[in-house]
Amino acid sequence: MTLVKKAKDQLIKFLIGKTSVPRGLVELNQYFRLYGPISFRREHGENGTLIAISNNFRYGSIVTSGQDLKTLDSNIKDAILTSFEIPSSYAKEANIHKTSDKQEEYALA
Repeated sequence: MTLVKKAKDQLIKFLIGKTSVPRGLVELNQYFRLYGPISFRREHGENGTLIAISNNFRYGSIVTSGQDLKTLDSNIKDAILTSFEIPSSYAKEANIHKTSDKQEEYALA
């Protein structure tokens, strides 16, 4: 993530205030309560890149990539936040985590 994006996200968080959260965070919570975890399948791309594609996202597809499993995991979490229009500075509040290694499922803690 670029320094400019991090600064922008922190500014948004500062302007919104600590007592308020983005609407997308509420929608994300509701989505996981209604539909359960979002699962991903992994594919291998060019030059050893790993690609993750959502299997069961109700509003289309979430697609992201990474050079290794750690980067891919981070990018999947960021892509889920992005699909709900949540600034990455709210990643801690969203608390998205991997629920299963075999299924590549992500949900809220």
